[in-house]
Amino acid sequence: MSDGAGRTAAFRRLHESGCFVMPNPWDAGSARALASLGFPALATTSAGFAWSTGRPDNSVGLDETLVHLRLIVDAVDLPVNADFQDGYALEPEAVATNVGLAVGTGVAGLSIEDFSGDPAHPLIDPVLAVERIAAARAAIDATGTGVVLTARSEGFVWGRPDLAGTIRRLTAYAEAGADCVYAPWLTSVDQVSAIVSAVSPTPVNLLVNTPFTTLAEVASLGVRRISVGGMLAKTAWRGFLQAAREIRDEGTFTGFADLPDLNALLQPFVGGGGSQEN
Repeated sequence: MSDGAGRTAAFRRLHESGCFVMPNPWDAGSARALASLGFPALATTSAGFAWSTGRPDNSVGLDETLVHLRLIVDAVDLPVNADFQDGYALEPEAVATNVGLAVGTGVAGLSIEDFSGDPAHPLIDPVLAVERIAAARAAIDATGTGVVLTARSEGFVWGRPDLAGTIRRLTAYAEAGADCVYAPWLTSVDQVSAIVSAVSPTPVNLLVNTPFTTLAEVASLGVRRISVGGMLAKTAWRGFLQAAREIRDEGTFTGFADLPDLNALLQPFVGGGGSQEN
């Protein structure tokens, strides 16, 4: 499935029934590792990518993000969904332009969120937010690619855990043309169930960033898609920092026991002979 049309069609089919997990790599290596484990699709993570460049989330611009999207798309033979943050613009016309650029990287889907960039007033005005989703929809339609548009509402992320308000926004985004909706940082299955019921039949993505549920449980609620954001990147960073701190503080190296054979894991993506790790 190397062509973009094939990947997009496959991604759309995944949203038709059942529930699938779409984990989030942060570089080509992690993307290929996840592909080797058999996941049907991947999604980028703005946070994981930012950390890999030595910066916090929300500090990487459009141009670098587009390069990163192409890197992940080219690394694997799977549909890739782009964490496209706020579209890297405020006004609908500019969002549409940038969405067109994102589609050009070969992604099978992309998400647009309603974070304003101002933690004191974190959510974009509802009317403008809907106009932005409609503009993104029109931009995708103009390409004829069928790329899946996901609309995110960020209230729970930025200290505005208003379930009713979130549902109103997600419903409006679906009516404006979003193929899938979600609200990151939900913390209970009751919240998940309420959103799924309210926006049905629009597919719902659930970001799992704490161990509050299971795939089987949320699938039974009607969730169509699960992502994990920067959580896999954080677990990798945790192992790295634990091992480094042990070296600094104890002068021991127990973190180097039972490590994975990364050459063997990644060899199928390049072919040819292997090499000794050093």
